[in-house]
Amino acid sequence: MTSIFPHTFFFLTLCFTLLYENPSFLLHMSPLNPQVKMPANGNRPLKLQFGLINHEGRYLTAEAFGFKVNASAVSLKKKQIWTLEHDSQDSQVIYLRSHLGRYLASDKDGKVTCEADGHNSDCRFLIVAQSDGRWALQSEQHLRFFGGSRDYLSCFAQFITDGELWAVHLALHPQANLLSVARKRYAHLSSEDGEIAVDMNIPWGVAALLTLVYLDGKYCLKTCDGRFLGNDGKLLTQSGRSTAYTLELKCGKLAFKDCEGKYLSPMGPTGTLRSGRCSKPGKDELFDLEESHPQVVLMAANGRYVSIRQGVSLAANQEDETDMETFQMEIDKESRKCTFRTSQGNYWALVAHGGIQSTATEVLANTMFAVEWLGHKVALKANNGKYICTKKNGQLLAVSDSVGEDELLTLKLINRPMLILRGENGFICHHKTSNTLDASRSVYDIFTLQFSNGAYHIKGVTGHFWYVNSAGLVCADGEAPEDFAIELLEHGRLAIRGKNGKYLRGDQGGTLKGDGLSLSGSALWEY
Repeated sequence: MTSIFPHTFFFLTLCFTLLYENPSFLLHMSPLNPQVKMPANGNRPLKLQFGLINHEGRYLTAEAFGFKVNASAVSLKKKQIWTLEHDSQDSQVIYLRSHLGRYLASDKDGKVTCEADGHNSDCRFLIVAQSDGRWALQSEQHLRFFGGSRDYLSCFAQFITDGELWAVHLALHPQANLLSVARKRYAHLSSEDGEIAVDMNIPWGVAALLTLVYLDGKYCLKTCDGRFLGNDGKLLTQSGRSTAYTLELKCGKLAFKDCEGKYLSPMGPTGTLRSGRCSKPGKDELFDLEESHPQVVLMAANGRYVSIRQGVSLAANQEDETDMETFQMEIDKESRKCTFRTSQGNYWALVAHGGIQSTATEVLANTMFAVEWLGHKVALKANNGKYICTKKNGQLLAVSDSVGEDELLTLKLINRPMLILRGENGFICHHKTSNTLDASRSVYDIFTLQFSNGAYHIKGVTGHFWYVNSAGLVCADGEAPEDFAIELLEHGRLAIRGKNGKYLRGDQGGTLKGDGLSLSGSALWEY
């Protein structure tokens, strides 16, 4: 079991040191600047969301009733998550938005509320970073500091004491892609060279998935094969002093400071990731974390993989999996339709006579496909209302009105061999005293996902498998694997069905059950 935070949580505990020497540089580099070209992957950095912990170890909470705030919670749930927004004119001014979409504010008497629905003068705060990474929040309007405990919070202190200091813990899924701000390239495992290289235009395959692991107050970068990045650029099987980094923040960009006070930076032509000579982070030492899209291979009814190896026209005619047979699914948040992107950055597109080609360079109506999840198979419907079928020569055409054997595809998720699942109330984790699984924990376990002929087997840290027992509970001590179906239904979230056809869901008591009759928020999991 991996702890999220130093005390009870695993998420990313950041020793946040805000460095504002040159904020205009970061504004220029930001993807929000329309004059700056987006990275080839098309992603924006993950939103900076976090919990704030006071000197008593309690989390700042925005209550739904009366828009009140307190510092009483001992764990990070939805009410304790805050989003940081920078002022458009002055990047040193920040706003803190609650889960309700309202902003933290302080009046001239130090009274603190969280009901403002927009930016106003009372919502403007300055961050005074401390040497230990904690923040003091100062009202820009009234020049007083925010602090307190439990229900007694105010913004009236003239000086910073321990009661006005807040530890900051990012509330992000710990698996992500890492983008170099300066190079506009992504980090990935280079197995041949035994290093992490920063030279990918698109974070492709399982090698581009990195996990940030908290260990002894620091953070490690863990590759998909379970190794840790040392500050000399070498990958080590065991974590230690040289693999531990403090994360610092510079206007929303991350920097990794090693045990010697130096910062990770891409070096040389391939961008080998290792510590350089800088004792202050400049543009070469800054990174963004981005959400990792699912990447899949598709096998048609003829037993061959869908590929672009033969050219731009898609055909199911290959026997092995390479980058040419791997496609990135990018699911639209509104329509829930998806695009399929190639390793060259082009999209599948519907062309004349129902043909499917990898020629599109932007997302248009003819690049969107509806995915129908049919047990251990899928069917794809193009925007002409026709299903994609596989012809005898392997060519893919969107010409079918209904789903038969030739319209069925086996979809395999390839870039989540290490599976971390977070639901609406927390992470999935082994129960401390039984064989069941909790679904509302602030700590997580890393599970192994194994593909098996359209189904998946999920294995725990003990080497045993998940199964659903006769009472509908999901257990994690199975000797033999049990089939589960995975459905990539929403942007960043999936659903899991047991062999009984029911969804895995977290119940109100926080237990993982396999009895969901319909899809709901409790059955959707960030991955």
